[in-house]
Amino acid sequence: MSKKRTSVASSDGVLVDAIRAASRQMVRELGFLQTTLAATDYPPSAVHTLIEIGARQSMTASEVTEFLGLEKSSVSRMLRKLITAGELMESTSAADARIKHLKLTRKGQKSRAAIEAFGRHQVSSALAHLTPPEQEAVRMGLTIYAGALAGRRERHMPAAAKLQIAQS
Repeated sequence: MSKKRTSVASSDGVLVDAIRAASRQMVRELGFLQTTLAATDYPPSAVHTLIEIGARQSMTASEVTEFLGLEKSSVSRMLRKLITAGELMESTSAADARIKHLKLTRKGQKSRAAIEAFGRHQVSSALAHLTPPEQEAVRMGLTIYAGALAGRRERHMPAAAKLQIAQS
């Protein structure tokens, strides 16, 4: 069964403003405005990169760029710093020497484990203030909203960027 999608009228500012305010508060409370994140010396984009590469076992720079929605040059500099710090290793693809696969090193795996533990503690301590039905409502609401944001990004991506992603 398909859910009917409706556009939010611009006159429904109360709903939109409440969601925006809650989003800003979450960004502040989770520490994303700090220069470093998750008790590391790394900025949020680098922390997110370690989590995502670890979750997938391997990613290319193009995949990291697309997934994080950041500029290629910014991602390139960040990846170089993580490689230099010993968090990531780079290997050349057997199929195409132009493609470099990024994987976590042993140090990167330890960093990721610490980041995951930090994040789990952060979320668990917040959820402890909620009832089980409220906890489930948070999970469902965030999952649905994150999916809607991702769908919006995909729909608003320029055709040239979609073509470049498809070719990589």
